[in-house]
Parts: sequence; C-alpha cells; structure tokens
Amino acid sequence: MKKQIIALSLGLMTIGAFAQKKELKIVEKALKNNDFKTAKATIESLEGTLDAMDAKYKAKYYFLRGNAYGKANVAKAAEAYNNLFAFEKETGKSKYTKAAQPKLQSLIQFSSDQAIKQYNSQDYNKAKNNFLLTYKLYPADTSSLFNAAKSATLDKDYDLALKHFNQLKEGGYTGVENQFLAKNKEGKDDLFPNKMTRDLSVKTGTHSDPVDRTTESKKGEILKNIALILKEQGKTDEAIVALETARKANPNDVGLILSIGFIYYDLKQMDKFAELTKEAIKLDPNNPELYYNLGVASVNQNLDEEAIEYYKKAIELKPDYGDAYLNIGVSIYNKRIPIIEKINENLSNAKLYNKLQLEVKAVYKEALPYMEKADSLNRSFDTVQNLLNIYDNLRMEAEGDKYRAIFKEMREKN
Repeated sequence: MKKQIIALSLGLMTIGAFAQKKELKIVEKALKNNDFKTAKATIESLEGTLDAMDAKYKAKYYFLRGNAYGKANVAKAAEAYNNLFAFEKETGKSKYTKAAQPKLQSLIQFSSDQAIKQYNSQDYNKAKNNFLLTYKLYPADTSSLFNAAKSATLDKDYDLALKHFNQLKEGGYTGVENQFLAKNKEGKDDLFPNKMTRDLSVKTGTHSDPVDRTTESKKGEILKNIALILKEQGKTDEAIVALETARKANPNDVGLILSIGFIYYDLKQMDKFAELTKEAIKLDPNNPELYYNLGVASVNQNLDEEAIEYYKKAIELKPDYGDAYLNIGVSIYNKRIPIIEKINENLSNAKLYNKLQLEVKAVYKEALPYMEKADSLNRSFDTVQNLLNIYDNLRMEAEGDKYRAIFKEMREKN
C-alpha cells in the first residue's frame, strides 16, 4: 500500500512539473506574438504554484512574468525581475539575469521619462507616483524621491510630500552632484552622464570647452518645504521652528529668511516681517522685491512716508516696477482722506474750505504722475479707476472721458 502512495505522489509531481513547463511555453509563445493578454493571464495562473515550482522553471517564470507586464505595469514587471536576480544569485545560476538587467534599466528609464513628462504638463498627481516608482526601482537615485516630494506638494498632497521630505532629511540627502558639460557644434552646453564620456566627445571633436560644475545643495530647500507644508497645515509654530533650524544650517539663504518673514506677515506681525526683510536686504542689497516688501510692511504699520521711500528705492533698482509706482501713487492719493474729512467738517468756513480744497487738489497732482506711470507699465482695474477719479477731481475732462470709456469696458468684462 505504501508503495502505491509513493508512486502516486511522484506521479502528481511529474504531472505538475509538466503542466508548469507547458504553461510557460504558452506564455513564451504569446509574448513572441505580442499577445500580452494571454501571457499575463497564463503567468497569473501559475502564481499559486510558485512555492512548489521546480527550481529549473522558477527563474524562467520570473523572467517571463517581467516580460509579460513590462511597461504596462512597471511595478509588477520590476518586482519579477528583482525576484529573478535574487533567486539566481541564491542558486548560483545566471541563465536569465543578463537578459533581464537591461530590461529593468529600460523600465526605470521609462518610469522616469513618464514622470518628467507628467510633471512638465502639470499632471502632478501622476508625476508624484511615477517619481516614487522610479525611486523604488532604483533607490540609489534619491533625486527621484525629491521630485516625488515636489510633485506631491504641487498636487497639494501635503501629508505624502511631508513624508518624502522628512525621509530625505533623515537620510542626509543634499542633492549635490558633479556635472560634466561641453559645448556642442551649435554652441550650447550638453550635459554628459560622466567625465569619461564628456572627455571622449571633446577628444573626437564633437564638443569643445569642457566644464565641470557642482550643483547647489538642496538641504535648505528640503527644510524650507517641510516648514511651508507645516504652515499650510496650520502648524505655524512648528513651521517657524523648522525654518529657524534651516537658517542655522544656511544662515545666508535669503529665501529662508523671507519664508519666515512671510509667515509673520500672514500673522500680521509687521514689525517682525520688516525686521527679517531688512536682514535679507543686508545679504541681497540690490533686490528690488525686498524694498517693495518693506514698503508694504511700512504701509501696514501706518508709516506711509517711509513706505514711499522704500518703493522709490525699488524703482531705482527696477525702473519698470509698475506695482511700486502704483503703491506710491496710492500712498500719496490716500493723503486726501483726512483733508476731505476736514472739508466736510468746515463747510460753513469759506476761507478754510478754500484752503483745504487747494490742499486736496495738490495731493491729486502729486499722485497723478505715479498713477499714470503705473498704468502705462501694467494697466489694471485699480490704475484705471484711480486715474479716472483724479482726472475728474482735477477737471481734466478729455482724459476723464477717455478713462471713463476704458473703466466701463473693464467693469463689464469683470
């Protein structure tokens, strides 16, 4: 009886192995005919027998599984190839590894190319997934995780972005890399994968003027993004702590200083915003945006004359700064308000009334050239409305009629 049971068991094993061999041949044939549907269906039917699969068929199973899924399901295909590499390393046989390695590299490149394409077309939802997949397929390329974090941020998936950025921070990622460039025949810089390839291109004459450069560290950017996400999540105190930590590592990073400053701006703490902006100006004294921001802070602190001086400094550095011209015009134009209030309080005092009327007229004349310049640089509903009011008050009828038509057209569009 025992002999019969043993014989029966051996028979079942032989039948199983035969079936596996037959099914793998079906997969192989389907792949040759580009019948991926049959290939995937057949390979999936074998998954349940994998643990009992004969070792001589298991490597082939992994190889064909990777081929069956390919670019249609990069994650599954890559998993199959990696399982193949591990299995053949364990068994000491490399029948399929050599053929599978370039296929895996191709999948990694495909995933990366897809992610870049999606990022550039602003499809950040798909880009974040493909950048992450690229990183999982090739963990040595930490830049893919960085790009996944950036994409998740732009997709407003802040929890995922924060997870990625924290992983980068804890892993000590800096993003610093050596780049090898040379000019092509058109005089444009080409980036090469390594120094040897670049030098060979220069030697053969296809390129010239080789240059080596090192990219800037992304450490500060990572810390800044962590802080900005915390701010977006309403964790303001944690965001400020994160940015201050980043500043200690990057004391001369103007972007970090301004990031903290803008948090204080949102908190309406204009004194701290102005203080940090002044720190930034010490590091970047020729930046017109910084003086403009100081002007805005000064206005919010009711320091209009000080604000005007900051706006003028911004214009000195950037002569076509339309918003700075507009804000000077508005700051001057607003001087009319207390004067008009006095006029309304002294309607029966003809002498004072006439004096105040001259004062308000002088305000309109002072504001006018700044408003006109702002309008010429960057026309908006505000510039047109303010100019129309000034022209009417100064009784400049021709200009008023012109701007009345423009104002009407813009209002109807809005």
